[in-house]
Amino acid sequence: MLKKRIVASLTVKNGMVVQSIGFNKYLPIGRVDISVEFLNKWGIDEIVLLDIDATNQNRNPNFNMVTEASKKSFVPLTVGGGIKNLEDIRKLIHFGADKISINKVALTSPKIIKEASEVFGNQCIVVSIDVRKNKNRYEVYSDNGKNPTGLNPVKWAKEAEKLGAGEILLNSIDRDGLKLGYDLSIIKRVANSVSIPVICAGGAGHPKHFLKVFMKTKAMAAAAGNFFHFTEHSPIVVKSYLLKNGADARLDTYADYKGINFIEESGRISKRQDNYLDRIRFEYILDEII
Repeated sequence: MLKKRIVASLTVKNGMVVQSIGFNKYLPIGRVDISVEFLNKWGIDEIVLLDIDATNQNRNPNFNMVTEASKKSFVPLTVGGGIKNLEDIRKLIHFGADKISINKVALTSPKIIKEASEVFGNQCIVVSIDVRKNKNRYEVYSDNGKNPTGLNPVKWAKEAEKLGAGEILLNSIDRDGLKLGYDLSIIKRVANSVSIPVICAGGAGHPKHFLKVFMKTKAMAAAAGNFFHFTEHSPIVVKSYLLKNGADARLDTYADYKGINFIEESGRISKRQDNYLDRIRFEYILDEII
């Protein structure tokens, strides 16, 4: 069985990584290359880099940003934002992207999914779907969550798969930045309707949220942005929590926090016993290269 993937989703605005809240409020975090470097050191499985300005401002993808990010990334790097045609995709791959995330262009010109998958392989093409719940109905939105499309996300995910998408990135606009957990209802519906992997995003605020989405849905990967920015080793902590509670994840970093206890309220690791800390005080640890 494939291991569940923990994915960092980096929202980029004005060339900087930002904390996104509800797709309409953004707080600065820092440089893209530094965020990518730290996440690699902290054991992340994949990174998604989404330049929201590129699409909103109708400009080309930021190829230089992708180049600098790829120099620091030793895990699969997915890039989205500003993509209009196959030439943009070709350039992004040339500049260091491993996979491409398309959203608006897939909605306005669905044939690009088929064309891109035929040229670059479907494993390279991720269709990003932004979803908002209106009363009891889920709807796909475009333009960074601003405009309703009238599309049903389950039907659109199935159509994207039929056209050749290799993965679905399902973003909950309602949950974005709220730390209330993933929207299990829509994730379950979409993941049950397609045979390609579904990456869910929006709402992570505690390691238990990752555990719950893996235990209760068929999502193959869970993405988060804000959750990973403010705690050192946060991806490793999530993976340790998953393994401790029966979910399967890749954990091969030197620091693995196996056998450690968690503070349930916050999801942070609890302090080790003093005798353990005394014992390892002078233990030499080699620099880790991931």
